[in-house]
Amino acid sequence: MYNEYENAKSKLEKFNQANLLNLLNRLDDRTELVNQVNSINFEHIMDLYKKVKEPNYIDVNKIEHINYVDKSKLLDKNLEEYTKIGEEIIKNGQYAVVTMAGGQGTRLGHIGPKGTFKINVNKEEKYLFQIIVESLQKANNKYNVIIPWYIMTSSENKNQTVEFLEENNYFDYPKEKVKFFVQGNLPLVDTKGELIIDKNCLIKEASDGNGSIYQSMKKDGIIEDMKKNNIKWIFVGGVDNILLKIVDPVLTGLTIKENNKISSKSVVKTNPKEKVGVFCKIAGKPKVIEYTELPEDMACKKDVNGELVFGEVNILSHLYSIEALEELSNKKLPYHVAFKKANYLDNNNNFIQVDKPNAYKFEAFIFDAFEEYEDMSILRVKREEEFAPIKNAEGPDSPETACKLYNNFIKLQNK
Repeated sequence: MYNEYENAKSKLEKFNQANLLNLLNRLDDRTELVNQVNSINFEHIMDLYKKVKEPNYIDVNKIEHINYVDKSKLLDKNLEEYTKIGEEIIKNGQYAVVTMAGGQGTRLGHIGPKGTFKINVNKEEKYLFQIIVESLQKANNKYNVIIPWYIMTSSENKNQTVEFLEENNYFDYPKEKVKFFVQGNLPLVDTKGELIIDKNCLIKEASDGNGSIYQSMKKDGIIEDMKKNNIKWIFVGGVDNILLKIVDPVLTGLTIKENNKISSKSVVKTNPKEKVGVFCKIAGKPKVIEYTELPEDMACKKDVNGELVFGEVNILSHLYSIEALEELSNKKLPYHVAFKKANYLDNNNNFIQVDKPNAYKFEAFIFDAFEEYEDMSILRVKREEEFAPIKNAEGPDSPETACKLYNNFIKLQNK
């Protein structure tokens, strides 16, 4: 233990972590903190910290329109062809679903993992996880298969998620077909470059964004498990879109027909100023550009048909070949910085609750991986059929708006 302690102390001295050194010296039981310090790549964290003031520059001259296929305008012969190709993949047991469920329901006023949030749809109370299981069961019954379901949690909500699904018997989904993996964490850093100390006398960490999914799948053996089970195509989506179509043979067939390794679904922007990320190409590579990065004149630009040139909204509905996931698991994505509020333990053992941002959080975004490829397939779908996210407690993208969309869709289906 002495060598580990000396190593931790040396790292903290090297990277000017005075607050942590002070804590280390006054703790009676240092074991957990020593292990945490020794596991952290301080060079990487300090490199990220040094870049927080660097502007995120995008050359607007390199932003281009990205081609897409409008599902509603497909000729019957094309729709049939794509459907047939995709259905063969599903029927042959070569299709899997990944649900990103690392978030907490804090913004919804919910205590616990977001997937355990309950809503009232079609006059019945259901959990978000339950709605996903119903989509899976529907596809299983249609194609006479059992689709493997992989769930990405955070280290914060892993145990709660597993316990919840165990208690609810996985909503009757075959337990052996469900596997969990955990997204990565990174320490929070204050404005002086020192790591934040939490009330438990450990370094405060937070999930490092959904872009860590690729490396996390490799680290936790998920990609190997998929390969062992002959999975060829993997759908990845979030836990909070209750209209998410997680098994769509058309998207699969289109991607294969266009000879791409990745694809996504989009919906049309409601207006040029809608605060959403949109698909485009930058320097010839697929990309999602945030609304804050797209100049207003480009956001409002229309083509000869009167449609927005940059109007394809990213709805977190992605498809990957197993080859793409394996390739991306070996890539390092860029990190984006967010300035957040982080309560902390000061040098006098006082736990300080802050009322304004004081710490940098580093996150990788899943869509930054798209630019590793020359092209990707984009399938435009109808917002009212496939996009009902629950992000906020009230207002836009709330349980109220999502449930209204869900109920309207169910009514249309039952007509």
